[in-house]
Amino acid sequence: MRRRHFLTAAAAGTTAAVVPLVAARPYAVGTSEVIRLRSGLDALTALDAAKGGHEALERAALAGAAEALELQKRAASQRIRQRLFSVAADYTKAAAWSLLDAGSARQATGHLDRALCLAGMAQDSVAELGVWNLYAMAARQQQDYTQAVSAAQAALATRITRRDPLFASLAHARTAVGQSPLQDRQGALRSLGYAEEALAKAPEDTPRPAWMDFYGLAELLALTAVVRGYIGDAAGAEAASHRALAAIPQQFRRNRAMVTLQLALGQLHQRDIDQACGTTEKVFALMDGTPLPGRMRSLFGDFHRDLITLSPDANTVREWRDRYRSEWSHT
Repeated sequence: MRRRHFLTAAAAGTTAAVVPLVAARPYAVGTSEVIRLRSGLDALTALDAAKGGHEALERAALAGAAEALELQKRAASQRIRQRLFSVAADYTKAAAWSLLDAGSARQATGHLDRALCLAGMAQDSVAELGVWNLYAMAARQQQDYTQAVSAAQAALATRITRRDPLFASLAHARTAVGQSPLQDRQGALRSLGYAEEALAKAPEDTPRPAWMDFYGLAELLALTAVVRGYIGDAAGAEAASHRALAAIPQQFRRNRAMVTLQLALGQLHQRDIDQACGTTEKVFALMDGTPLPGRMRSLFGDFHRDLITLSPDANTVREWRDRYRSEWSHT
């Protein structure tokens, strides 16, 4: 009886010790967590569209990346692990974009280095292209145009460009933007031609990540205006800007504001001083109630500099400077 009592008690003690361990075992992370994190990423994309890059968006994006990386440690399969690496890459890329939009290209580069590593571990060519696209933009902000071309060509070399012409079109257009400040007129126009051809072949019903929603005919026309401006074709830049504005949906006011400012530059470089200054008023009207992103303030700086260079003594110039300088430089 004593032996039976001891065995029963021992078994009960063992069970009591085992049960908490089983209950505390972490669950395997599966598709539902990937979907949840993806939906959070889509929400950040929508926030960026509404407010532009800002510090809170960067923090939220980095928090999302950290959560995805923590969850991948408990992934139910290698496929789920790779999908979580992909999510982490996209969140990190979103953090980099928030800095780029704020005009902080140098700080963004660290996030892009990390995002590229994560995209490689995910074996996700779409994420890789997205990172290279932002590398090209960061290099252009820092006026390193040779590196901007190299980054755009790296984007063009990713696998997704062979499967989906829309991504190829973006990479070609970004290459043209990098080539044009280098005064490679022929190369820039050739790259624009490739971008147009690829866009025409891109099917509209192909599922793509939300961050790619920005790219289409309107964005290609906006980039065409940038390229035309760099190669000295101010009339072509103005025409492309008008076409882009006709194609941009009304709700994308930040995109409309950027293209409107590009239109003003095209008009200014044709010596249409009064018209160019009047066009910038539309930019402030579009952005009323919203801080100007760093990229936009930088473009206003270009406009102001060229305005003074072309017509330093005109009344219109003085009026514009007095009325708007503090608004664009300190908003």
